[in-house]
Formats: sequence, structure tokens, C-alpha cells
Amino acid sequence: MSFPWLSVLLGLPLVGAVLLVLLPAGVAAINVKRAALFISVAELIIGASMALRFHNGDGTQFTEKHEWIKAFGAHYALGVEGLGLSLVLLTVILTPVVILASWNDGDEGRWGPKAFFAWMLALEGLAVGVFAATDVFLFYVFFEATLIPIYFLVGGYGGPNRAKAAVKFLLYNLFGGLVMLAAVIGLYVQSARHHVGASGGPSYLLSDLSKIDFGTDVGRWLFLGFMVAFVVKAPLFPVHTWLADTCEEATPGTSVLLVSILDKIGSFGMVRFCLTLFPEATHWATPTVVVLATISIIYGALMAIGEDNIPRLIAYTSVSHFGFIVLGIFVLNSQGLSGSNLYMFNHGLSTAALFLVGGYLIKRRGSASIKDFGGVEKVAPVAAGLLLISGLAVLSLPGLSPFVSEFLVIVGAFVYSPWAGAFAVTGIVLAAIYVLLMYQRTMTGPLREDNAGITDLNVREIVAVVPVIALMVILGFFPKPLLDMLNPSVHHSLVQVGAHDPGPNVTPSGSSDEGGAK
Repeated sequence: MSFPWLSVLLGLPLVGAVLLVLLPAGVAAINVKRAALFISVAELIIGASMALRFHNGDGTQFTEKHEWIKAFGAHYALGVEGLGLSLVLLTVILTPVVILASWNDGDEGRWGPKAFFAWMLALEGLAVGVFAATDVFLFYVFFEATLIPIYFLVGGYGGPNRAKAAVKFLLYNLFGGLVMLAAVIGLYVQSARHHVGASGGPSYLLSDLSKIDFGTDVGRWLFLGFMVAFVVKAPLFPVHTWLADTCEEATPGTSVLLVSILDKIGSFGMVRFCLTLFPEATHWATPTVVVLATISIIYGALMAIGEDNIPRLIAYTSVSHFGFIVLGIFVLNSQGLSGSNLYMFNHGLSTAALFLVGGYLIKRRGSASIKDFGGVEKVAPVAAGLLLISGLAVLSLPGLSPFVSEFLVIVGAFVYSPWAGAFAVTGIVLAAIYVLLMYQRTMTGPLREDNAGITDLNVREIVAVVPVIALMVILGFFPKPLLDMLNPSVHHSLVQVGAHDPGPNVTPSGSSDEGGAK
């Protein structure tokens, strides 16, 4: 029996979260924090070791399968291909970064640092489960369970309106989850009817469900059930409003876990389930989804330009960026889908850096309003420099990792339709406006008197952010290792959905120009 890499990655942080909660009341807070950081670093080491054993192009690997609920045909089944592994790696990379950056954020919350870091570890384990599940019912369980840690992290440790924001987050995502539950039940009915399980009964295994021809009407309804949940999670216009409210009230570390990791479940689910299980419905829905994605790109960017609150501004940039990610998925060509898969990872890095550096400045100033800053680079040059690099990554400056992702998505969009590509390009221009305006208004110009007391970042804060910046630079110049991991998954997804890149329009030898290609 091979080593259960994914079960260990899933179970270690969950067990660690329980152990943190069970620590005696007299344990010093610093020891709680060190324990959480140690567990997350151990998780990172295990994840990196697993990634080194991954063989590009060999399909789903590190598989585990055990019968779970026989009557449902549900299994405890795990496995990752390129996209799933990249998001597992993103999760295990960002969690220790967030714990180190949020070192003191749990001290003033409702339940103290034990619960704060326990919920973070729990979210890490559940996120690994979502990205690794190869059984639809198991995926759904993890999908819904991830709501619990974020709800308590926002509701217990957020700003003055945290209760309202936590409830809004929960209601939106529960609504999406309930719609998906109807589709999950529909899959059970269809799998039982087609006898796809090993014993001739129902099955929730992706490998079994992908063999079913659901037909036009049933396939489209099931597609919509999953797609609604993923659009809310992503989030796309017009079901995006919960994101800005949640990020405004959450701690910076919680916002990173939410936007950089948890929201990727939406775009990941579109690739893993919608394209794989419902190819006909995917083609049917593509024009509508492409329109929604382009609206999200432009709308999110315009909202960011007009926003004065820093966390809300970053949240709206993510609405725009998720528009790029979904656009890349549904143009259904290799350039767009490769860019989208790569964008999921790179957006996680750039947004994490921007949330964390912005959070450091907000804590020092005591305000999240851009108009309360000004000239801060004179007293906090390191913070200003890191904010600039993070912002340039968000606007996809060449040499930083999001550039390659966005470039590929835009190329894919132009291949699909010149109009889609043209609208997507406007998102780049608008991104330059909202990032540079934010930096100019907060960092440059004369130093305001009430900002003179702002201090620069300490060693712990720098150590937390610099690895993320370094990874963005490395992948900006050398994205090949990540693309080599992702491209076989891209090819498999396109084969499953029955899509292919358009061939060149070549005029056969001896044909007249008027005749064109045959």
C-alpha cells in the first residue's frame, strides 16, 4: 500500500486544530502560536515532498479509495492531477504565511488565539479535501464544511460590523450550496439509473460519472445546479456583493484564506465538474458565462477605482480577476484554460501579498480609508516598497507571475472572439488605474501630520511577505515548472469537453484565393 499523502495533508491540520483547542487554559498564547506555525510548516514540507513525487502527464495521482456510504455509492476517494495539486500547494504555502502575518490578530478576538489559529488550521485541512476529492459527495461535504471556519473567523475576530458580514457570507454561500445539493441528488438518481457503480448500483466517483451521457435536458439542469454554487463561490457578477463586505470586516489573514484559497473552489469546480461531467451543457452555457465574466472584469475594476476602503478595493480587484479566470475556462481553448489554471495560483499569491501589506498599514494608521493616508513612504519605505510590488503584481506587470496568466487568458479570449478579447484588455488598463491611484494616494506626496507616527514593518512581518513576493518573481520569469504540471490537465479537460484549438486557415496548393480553404 502506497503512503497516503493526501490523507496526511488533510488530517494533520484538522488534528492540529483539535489539539490546539484542547490545550490547557494556562498555556501561554505564544506557545499556541508557535504550535500552529509548526503544524503549518510541517504541512508545507509534506506538501512539497508530495509535489516532488508528482509525474507530469500521468493523470490523477496519489489516489486513495475506500467505500464510505454504500447505499449512496459514496467513497472516501482522493487524488490530484495538475490543477488540484497546484491548489493544494497554494494552500500549504499560504497558511504558514498567514499564521505568521496574523501573529497578534487573534489576541483581541472573542475566543482568543487558540480558537483563531485552530480555525485557520481547520480551513487548511478542509481546503485540501476539496481540491483532492474525486468523489462528488465527498467534495460536497468538504465544500460546505469550509464555510464554518470562515464564518467563525469573521464573526469572532473581525471589525465592528463582523456579525452582519459573517451572516451575509454564510447566507450567500449556503444558498449556492443548497442549489448544488439538488444537483448532487440528481447525480445519484442518474448514476443509479445507469448502474455505473462497481456493483451495478449508484456511484459518486468522478471516474464512474464521467461515463454517463446525461442527455441534453438533464445535463443542462445538473450543470446549472453546480454552476450556480461555483459562480457564488468564485464570485462573479451579480452574486459578488458578499465578498467586499466580508473582506472589509475580516482580518487581513482571514481575507487571504478566503480570497486566495477558498474562492478558488468555485473556479476549480467549474473545471473539475462542469467541464468533465457536462460537456454539452458547457458548450450551451459558454456564451452566457463569457458575457458574465467580461462584465465582472470591467465592473470589478470600475468599483475598485471608485473605492476608498483598502480591503474593499482589494476585494473588487478579485471580482475582476475572477472574471479573467472564468473567461479563460469557458473560451474552451488551450491558451485560455492554461492561463486560467495558472491564474488561480498566481492570483492567490498577488492578492495575499496585497492584503497582508495593506493590513499592516491599516493596523498602524487605525483606518482603512485611503484618504487618511498620504506620504507614508517617507516613514515606512519598506512597507511602501512591498505595497508597490504587490500592486504591480495585481496589475500583471511583466516579470511578475500574474502577467503570464493574464496574457494567456487574453490570447485565448481573442481566439474565441475578438470582442471578448477586446473587453478583457480593458481590464488591464483599468487595473493600472486603480493600483497606481491607490499607491499614489497612500504612499506619495507630502507626509500628513497624523501619519508621522506610522512605523515601518518589523522583521516578522517582512519575513511573512517576502517569500510570497519572491515566488511571484520566480514564476514571473520561469513559469515552466507550473505550466508543465498544469498543461496535461488542460489537455484532459479539453478532451473531456470535446473542444480543441482552431486550426490554421490554409489555402490548399493550386486553389484560387477566391476558393479559400476547403
